[in-house]
Amino acid sequence: MKRSFRASVLAAVAVVAFGLTGCSAGPAKDSGPITLEYWTWAPNVPDAVATWNKAHPDVQVKVTEAAGADDILAKVLAAQRAGNGPDMFAAEYQKLPNFVVSGAALDITDMIGKGKDDFAEGTWSQTTVGGKIYAVPQDVGPMVFMYRADLFEQYGLEVPKTWDEYAALAAKVKQVAPNAYLGGYPDDGSTFIAYAQPLKADWWSTDGDSWSVGIDGAASKRVADFWQPLVEQGLIDTTHFFTPEWGQKMNDGTLLSWTAGAWAPGAALSVAPDTAGKWKIAHMPSWDGETTSGVMGGSSAAITPTSKHPKESMEFLEWLNGSEEGSNLLASGGCSPHPCTGRRISGSSRFRIWFPVSPTSGRSPPTSQAAPRQ
Repeated sequence: MKRSFRASVLAAVAVVAFGLTGCSAGPAKDSGPITLEYWTWAPNVPDAVATWNKAHPDVQVKVTEAAGADDILAKVLAAQRAGNGPDMFAAEYQKLPNFVVSGAALDITDMIGKGKDDFAEGTWSQTTVGGKIYAVPQDVGPMVFMYRADLFEQYGLEVPKTWDEYAALAAKVKQVAPNAYLGGYPDDGSTFIAYAQPLKADWWSTDGDSWSVGIDGAASKRVADFWQPLVEQGLIDTTHFFTPEWGQKMNDGTLLSWTAGAWAPGAALSVAPDTAGKWKIAHMPSWDGETTSGVMGGSSAAITPTSKHPKESMEFLEWLNGSEEGSNLLASGGCSPHPCTGRRISGSSRFRIWFPVSPTSGRSPPTSQAAPRQ
């Protein structure tokens, strides 16, 4: 199933260009301090920006929470067509191609400086479309297995290391705690693909000038065939994630585990406050002993083609996402693990305390898409 990639891009760019006649992406000749507008939903960005602004009086950044992850594309496009779009914006990795096809993200391939080596190679692939880079990686969401350590001990359960063990454990949970569930099924695309990624699933890719769609590949079918019997047998909860009902089940012990991105501790803290200190984290179960973990979520930061200050915007984004100072400020607000390589993030100790590493696995949680399982 293919659609012309080149035709999609050219058509979208033509529409955007028509609506933005007279706008310039070149450097402005303003006098006095430059003000850059950054649209994002990420926590603690205002504190990071305050630090930047104090050290850079000539390049000030204004943070606006214009929309959440699901709505920001429409807001950015509408603002650009009105001639008042931001200089920069946040975009989840899976949504970035939509920005590219819509002509809303600037090609920054030739603008990236020495900081490129500070990021893991896999994260750059998340911001690359058609061989061009359109955003700076900001955070990643490698999958982890969160579980209620107190209830696992109470019911005599062991952390599953494989999905076969997970299925057997789901059946055992219904025996020892009939009103509880080991976890929930992947009821959204982000969760499903995160389970399929270690099996080399590739849902969306480019093949020359066309899109290639592989949602019905062998890896995806294997994941579906695994979960379907668990649902049919009533061994897995089917409550939609992030609904009030789901939050109640997370809080009252109905759900004993949650397999999600490494940002999950922050989400669990908000929906299940009564369980603070009762969770631990282990690796996501493996299919065949693979050495990589799937990724659920994660975001990047892009520059708009209508920005009058792309150079300064790039300098800020590299500082925010690539410097030790900027990275620690983001992490202190609860962002997912940072994609920088070889860098210790000191700001996320709050989550390390709330969700201590599982001693039963004998390993630390993964911190990248290619986290080793030793």
